[in-house]
Amino acid sequence: MPLASTRRTGLVDQVISQLRAQIDSGEWGVGDRIPTESELSDQLEVGRNTVREAVRALAHAGLLEIRQGAGTFVRASSELGGALRRRLERSRLRENLEVRRALEVEAARLAALRHSDEDMADIDRAMALREAAWRDRDMSAFVEADFTFHRSVVNATHNTLLIDLYDDIAQVVYASIAHTAYEQNNGATNQPSSETDGVDHSKLTEAIRSADPAAAAREATCYIDELLSLTEDGSGLSHADGAQSPR
Repeated sequence: MPLASTRRTGLVDQVISQLRAQIDSGEWGVGDRIPTESELSDQLEVGRNTVREAVRALAHAGLLEIRQGAGTFVRASSELGGALRRRLERSRLRENLEVRRALEVEAARLAALRHSDEDMADIDRAMALREAAWRDRDMSAFVEADFTFHRSVVNATHNTLLIDLYDDIAQVVYASIAHTAYEQNNGATNQPSSETDGVDHSKLTEAIRSADPAAAAREATCYIDELLSLTEDGSGLSHADGAQSPR
């Protein structure tokens, strides 16, 4: 949806409303970088100080994240999502994986019941990228593809509330995937971790394709339980921060 110029009264509130509308409509998705301060100023026909104040207000609400030198990114799709993500970032890895299990097991079950041909194509595409990245030992690409796979399964539920909730916790989901894809003490080396060799999503994919909700839920439970078993008492990564959200 295009941004419109504002009236001259209540400029900051009007700018906040327009920026929020871009997020609410999905025009700016979680992880997207929004236009620059200068670009927004030109589009909205207001001063840069007004834009800056509006952006800061939305950052304080948890909807936007200002990254020095990189720009401003959508952090959450709602104030509730922003608050939830801030809380999740203070949680231990085991706790975050348990939240993933609660969401992803039901998502797998619903995806098996509701997926379309287009949904299945998205899941297959993400699986192919995931497998190729693993063969190439490209862990950065693997983490991106693995997140895309899980997000594609959630999309296949066609449950907008579940999709929005998953989007809101995307950063901590991404962090937990990254943690299991790298060596615990050598993550910066981009070397694969032997831990993830056994985390295979092909059976989950086939259960969804076969419209078998029980099998899909079982497979989702198995891979999360496997990841949970690797965390033991949650050592290795105390909190879920440290990974940037996918873009």
